[in-house]
Amino acid sequence: MIFESLSELTESLTPGARLLGLDVGSKTVGMAVSDSEFKIATAIDTIRRTKFTQDFEQLKEIIADRNIGGLVIGLPISMDGTEGPACQSIRQFGTNITDRMETGIAFWDERLSTSAVQRFLTDEADMTRKRRSEVVDKLAATYILQGALDSL
Repeated sequence: MIFESLSELTESLTPGARLLGLDVGSKTVGMAVSDSEFKIATAIDTIRRTKFTQDFEQLKEIIADRNIGGLVIGLPISMDGTEGPACQSIRQFGTNITDRMETGIAFWDERLSTSAVQRFLTDEADMTRKRRSEVVDKLAATYILQGALDSL
């Protein structure tokens, strides 16, 4: 089920369940997980996208292994607040998940999340381009999920 708000999603979860944050790109899906009290987001992994069925199988395994009750998926809203083709693609990704399993989903505005993470990795962490490319997606997922958790 796709929820209109994050609070509706969290209210529907069983006690002890956690949230999985997703930064869905065309080539990868960055992932982060919350604690069961919805206070802290932690980066966990990145999936290299192939076909949706294969991507879904990997997600399903992570959902089962980590007691995930709901997903927070970053929605790439334009700076002017409109939703373009990228948002449609992400919404379809969410719909494809709910068509296959009973996990609740809430979308979260991810404007500038990747650029904020890139800026941090370049300026503060002084990472090489190669190392940044290895971690940016899961850190963007963490940034998205932490923003959502902070709003609660």
